[in-house]
Amino acid sequence: MIHSIQLIKPDVVAVSGDLTQRATRREFERARAFLQELPTPQIVVPGNHDVPLYNLYKRVRGAFDAYRQYVTDNLEPFYRDDEMAIAGVNTARRLIIKGGRINESQMLRVEEEFGGLPDGIKRIVVTHHPFDLPPDYKPGELAGRSGRAMARFLLCGLDLLLAGHLHISSSGTTAVRFGSGLRSAVFVQAGTACSTRERGEANSFNVIRLDGSGMEIETLSSSAGGFEPSSVERFEQSANGWVRSGERILLGGLR
Repeated sequence: MIHSIQLIKPDVVAVSGDLTQRATRREFERARAFLQELPTPQIVVPGNHDVPLYNLYKRVRGAFDAYRQYVTDNLEPFYRDDEMAIAGVNTARRLIIKGGRINESQMLRVEEEFGGLPDGIKRIVVTHHPFDLPPDYKPGELAGRSGRAMARFLLCGLDLLLAGHLHISSSGTTAVRFGSGLRSAVFVQAGTACSTRERGEANSFNVIRLDGSGMEIETLSSSAGGFEPSSVERFEQSANGWVRSGERILLGGLR
């Protein structure tokens, strides 16, 4: 997988959490080694599995201590270049076992980071818990306060949401669940990148290409020959934001 990503030479790598299974020191050491082999810059946010589960003292008093030690001290990184701005948001919570949420101060921070950007800069938010999902998912599977956050972020010109948590890859536009309103954004769910705990889907990662008024989401899935393209979707900018372009293209030969 690392070799496949290095060949792609991405401008930035986004990692949407769950770097560990039980937030142990050994798991974090391996996660750090893995991240060090990936291209930089990187936007990395924690997931709920990166918080200690069984050690209640550590969970309450030092939930992110190991993450800060081995991964990064910045739980909500921000990246910007001439084409895009990426805000990482930590949706993992020490008092919530599985779910996550966003709070008022986090929404305000993203608004401030996006507010002064010039036109043409793509605005991207990376979280662990999703703010939007395909319509067959229930609202309870979204991050807490996601509806409020979406309304505010869309007003700031949000283009793209990147998330993980469910270990199943998918993509779509926010217009389906939240309505078109002033505009719509694209959401992209990451599958499981490198784990034996698959959810009925091969290990995979997404490659996102931004080209002016277009956006291409290519999913590369694990196969006998390594990671190979399994699907491609394209979205285009319209007067009301992002819309899907054509039908989903399925590429065979993976399983």
